[in-house]
Order: sequence, then structure tokens, then C-alpha cells
Amino acid sequence: MNKLKRYIPEIGMLLPAIILLVTFVFIPFLLSGYFSFTNERLMPRPIPTQWLGFRNYERVLTDPEFWQAVRNTLYFAVWVIPIQLTLSLGSALLMNSKLKGIAVFRSITILPMLTPITVIVTIWAALLQTPDGMFNGIYQWLTQSQDYIDWLGDPDIAMFSIVMLSAWATFPFQMLIYLAGLQEIPADRYEAASIDGFNAWDKFRFITLPGLRNTNIFVVIITTIGALSLFTQVNMLTQGGPNGASMTIIQYMFINGFQAQKIGYASSISVIFFVAVATLGLVQRYLMKNE
Repeated sequence: MNKLKRYIPEIGMLLPAIILLVTFVFIPFLLSGYFSFTNERLMPRPIPTQWLGFRNYERVLTDPEFWQAVRNTLYFAVWVIPIQLTLSLGSALLMNSKLKGIAVFRSITILPMLTPITVIVTIWAALLQTPDGMFNGIYQWLTQSQDYIDWLGDPDIAMFSIVMLSAWATFPFQMLIYLAGLQEIPADRYEAASIDGFNAWDKFRFITLPGLRNTNIFVVIITTIGALSLFTQVNMLTQGGPNGASMTIIQYMFINGFQAQKIGYASSISVIFFVAVATLGLVQRYLMKNE
């Protein structure tokens, strides 16, 4: 009993967070698991809720639109993850340096993180506008022609346009994590390397990268989860079009759950998505063998 009393302050501080997690994460997830086996609808209807077993899962896994959404989501992740990691690590290295004017660079690079994603998407919608958006203006100036690119209306380009938007909008978060990791590397390692005649590339390869090992693992995992959860950009710009070219798993789930009001079906999609992402995260962690 005395030991329990010692932990009362800690329990008291953790209790609000635990209540919020249980209320807004665990209970909704358990309800999704239950609804995924039923024909639950978003709005009440005369027909009572019926138990369907695994029929929702069978429908999802045999739906061509679902697999198209999976392919689009993987395409987005394969492109955006390396671009984001390169941008964030490169920016963190510059921010950690002592170059002149670095304060201005820091202010500019941190702006996307301070701006709501909905505002960023609205600005990019104007930049990507066809035919007279700024990006088309730059393209016409470079090519000296009146041709233009339908950034969001061309099935071959729409998803890559969203890749560019997302990479720029979200890389500052990973950049700050990398910056924290860089500042944890002891400076005397670089001093010793300079004495031994290491150049900048050797220092990066033999000191910076090994020193960022655990940081890299964390950033790769959270970036992968964020990429697979793509929704806001697609929902605001294309709603999954054109012809499903930018449909993602979350957008597919949103359409079925809130527009078609098939909560049971959408719940089965969410369970499949959760299991897939959790498995991928565990596999990444195992393969990278973080400490």
C-alpha cells in the first residue's frame, strides 16, 4: 500500500492522458472492430444491424477500387519518403552549420510546419491551377511555348503533384528531429576526424550517419506511417480523381464510410489498414534493429 502511495502523483498526472487515449483511440478502435463484422450504417434505418461475419472483409479484398487505392498509396509512399528524408536531413545539416545568413534559412524552412495543412493545400491549388497557375507559367517560360500541364487533371501526373506538395508541406517536422539528433553527436568526434584528415564527405559517412542511426529509424517509421495515411491533400484537391488515379486507402475509406454511409464496410477497411501499417512498422523496426 505504501508503495502504491508513492506512485499516486505520477498516476494523477498520467490519468488525463489515459482517459483521452481510452476515449478517443481504444474505444473507437474496438467499436470499429465490432462494426466491421456488421452492416452498420452511419444514419439510423428501419432495418436492424445484422451480423455479417467476414463478408465485409471479403468484399474489400475483392474490390478492384480498393487495390487501386493500395497501389496509389504505395506509389505515393515510395516517392515521398526518400524526398522528405533528403530534404529534412539536408536542411537539418544546413541549420546545424555556422554559415552566414543561416537565420533567414531557418525562418523560411520552419514556415510550412507553422501553417495549417489546409492553408498550404489551398495555396498549392492556386499554384497548380490549369492553365494559368504559377507552375504552368514557369513551365511555359522555360519551354517558350503556350503548352501547359494539367497537374491535377492528368491521371499520370496528379499523384506526383500531390507528392511534391506533401514533401514540401511536412518535411520541417522530420528536419527538427534530425536537428536534435545532430546536436547529440559529440563535437570532439568531428575535431578528431579533422586532425586525421577527413574531408566533409568522410565525416558525414563515418560520423554523422552512424550517429543518426536511431534517429533515422524513428524518422523512417513515422514518415512511412504518415505517407500511408495520406488524406487531406487528396480530399481537398482531387477527391481521388481523375478516374481514381489519386485514390488512397484513407480516401477510399472516407468515401465508403461518410459519403456512402457504409460504416461496417469502412470499419473493415480501417482494421485492414491498421494491421498492415502496424505490421510494416514492426518489420521496419526489426530490420533496422534499433537500440
